Amino acid sequence: MSNITKIRIEKKGLETILSTLESDIMNILWKRNPLKVKELHKLLKKKHNVAQTSIAVTMDRLYEKKIVDRKIESGRGGLHYLYYPSKNKQEFEKAILNQTVNKLIEAFGPTAVSYFDERFKKGASNRSKSKRTD
Repeated sequence: MSNITKIRIEKKGLETILSTLESDIMNILWKRNPLKVKELHKLLKKKHNVAQTSIAVTMDRLYEKKIVDRKIESGRGGLHYLYYPSKNKQEFEKAILNQTVNKLIEAFGPTAVSYFDERFKKGASNRSKSKRTD
């Protein structure tokens, strides 16, 4: 998977790193795959007023970023790409977290390491407290 270049903190979920269209595509592919561009377009056209060619371009970009893989299928009208996620959703999210944390440590060094250490100690003590009250 290629490196994350932008994080939109004001967004939630996948949209912090992917566009709305890319996020919707990935959520579909994690549930149903492999799919052709035409099939994705049919599933997305209700929510996104977007041309099939725009879906094709988006799929090429996701492929270049190594977020999706593809295989070629011979069919009616010639050859078609079938797209599927390169990682399952949990693996993808872990890879994003790993890249993000590494970038924060690279940018802020010891301050970031100290912060994460304090944060995780707090989280561990809160979890152990809640287990005792159960």
